[in-house]
Amino acid sequence: MTAIGTDIRRIFGQEVKTEELRLEFLQALDQSRKQYSSGILLSQVLAHANDEYEKRIAVVDVDLFVPVLTFVFGEAQFQGPAAIVSLHRLGNEFYGLRKDDGLMQSRLTKEIVHELGHTFGLTHCRQFECVMRSSTYVEEIDLKRDDFCERCRAQLFKTSTNSILNQPEHRT
Repeated sequence: MTAIGTDIRRIFGQEVKTEELRLEFLQALDQSRKQYSSGILLSQVLAHANDEYEKRIAVVDVDLFVPVLTFVFGEAQFQGPAAIVSLHRLGNEFYGLRKDDGLMQSRLTKEIVHELGHTFGLTHCRQFECVMRSSTYVEEIDLKRDDFCERCRAQLFKTSTNSILNQPEHRT
């Protein structure tokens, strides 16, 4: 997680700390789908938030879904403190391909940055390479950069007294 933390620090200009969160996965399991509700797990991540400026992102290794979609790579509380990202479909092994740790790290970084963007109030972007572009397939993640387009970056760093990005003593 150190390399990803370095990427997040580079992109957001904030320190990153890691810690283990205890999530109750059985509460989120949908037996018929053999998947886990990202909404239920996200609510558990929210319960761990203890500061209005602190962002918490849980990285899990289970297959996530929302009721209207077959699966999701992650979910975030829009303009909130919490997000969740799944490793499950980010690895080549899921698709029957040879393991590639570098590609996995790149995909995970992009998904974390994407979900963090939502926690800061960014919506999906139409710019092809912007990290905030919606991804339905893992190949679409591969085509994106790990950073924001100019428009999204400008929106992200708008002057706001409530923004963690303008509060250097707080951590992402």
